[in-house]
Amino acid sequence: MADDFSVVDPETVEQEPFPESGSLHRKLTEALGCTEMRVNTVTLGPGEATAPHAHERQEEVYVALDGGRVQIDGSTYDVTPGGIVRIGPDTTRSIRNETDDTAQTWILFGAPPLGTLDDFGEYTVPEEG
Repeated sequence: MADDFSVVDPETVEQEPFPESGSLHRKLTEALGCTEMRVNTVTLGPGEATAPHAHERQEEVYVALDGGRVQIDGSTYDVTPGGIVRIGPDTTRSIRNETDDTAQTWILFGAPPLGTLDDFGEYTVPEEG
């Protein structure tokens, strides 16, 4: 369909804090009219990180607009500006800004769109042990 598309300026979507980490994110799924994936952005200030978590049955792709670091199952990886990371279901992940002075924005895509827009799709936080 030629008319089945959306263009959204993320700045027009209000930021909300993630429940666990308090990091600000924008839920873009509804604004974009997505039905087969979830789309969010998160901007991390210096020293901020999202809470380590996993999604049951949901694959995610992260785009690091400004670069940053991603922690996957306890190992941390550098991601260059514009770099793309794919993370499979049930894998524990966290994005991190380990700079002292620069905000970093990521775009997060998750599919299939499990759960509701509010619960992030079978979101689990591993027990600390």
